[in-house]
Amino acid sequence: MPELPAAERFYHAALEHLQHLLDSQREELDRAATLCTEAIAGDGLVHLFGCGHSRMLCEETTPPQGCFVGCHTIVELGLTYHNPIVGPNGLRQSLHLEKTAGYAEQILRNFAFGPRDVLIVISTSGIREVIIEMVEGARKRGLPVIGVVSRSHCEQAQPAHSSGKKLVDVADVILDNGAPVGDTLVSLDGSQQKTGPFSTLGGALVMNMLRCEVAQRLVARGIEPVFLPSHQFVGSRTVEEELEYFYAQYARRIAPLYARQGQVAP
Repeated sequence: MPELPAAERFYHAALEHLQHLLDSQREELDRAATLCTEAIAGDGLVHLFGCGHSRMLCEETTPPQGCFVGCHTIVELGLTYHNPIVGPNGLRQSLHLEKTAGYAEQILRNFAFGPRDVLIVISTSGIREVIIEMVEGARKRGLPVIGVVSRSHCEQAQPAHSSGKKLVDVADVILDNGAPVGDTLVSLDGSQQKTGPFSTLGGALVMNMLRCEVAQRLVARGIEPVFLPSHQFVGSRTVEEELEYFYAQYARRIAPLYARQGQVAP
């Protein structure tokens, strides 16, 4: 059997971090699940926003298998599509936009949120200007906000926003993805650098714990979530019909975000 020293170090370090993500925040998970359950049960929406690779956790919530109607991603390409690194749509531009005052408000103005809606803001560092302004803008509109963050990193990091606030200061509920300061877990022999980021693993676990808890609470209240069916069964008429039903119910749920425009004060 080949030796995989760095791979094994990451594996064991990641498992150790994952072990602590439930018991350390049962009360916060309960509060987050209550907010999301009430939103969806009341025909509202749970919105998700994240920059950079945090968009992955928005898309982990919806639309993979097991997702259900009631969650809605707010993902800006300018803040997330920087795969080329340099050139058009490069990382410099994306990082600049994260620091641009007023950008979050321009995003929020595109939606007429409902009275039962909730916003989940995902950011491992929890310090960028657009993150803080997204939370503050949502709360001004009456939305409770759940923050998903590395509490260790956020509490140690210097705030970037002019208010001096960080995500842990402005969100109503904080869920911790368990990532250490700097995110990475593995020191490399012969190098001063580290690798093996944990935030995606920890964040995905937290988001899926929340998803499962909300689904169970809805069922317990007699509300059957409209799930995205497994579309891997090609040619199945039943699956195709279920997909069309999911699309229709999703469209119906998000339609008021746009239909209410002009009916409420900005």
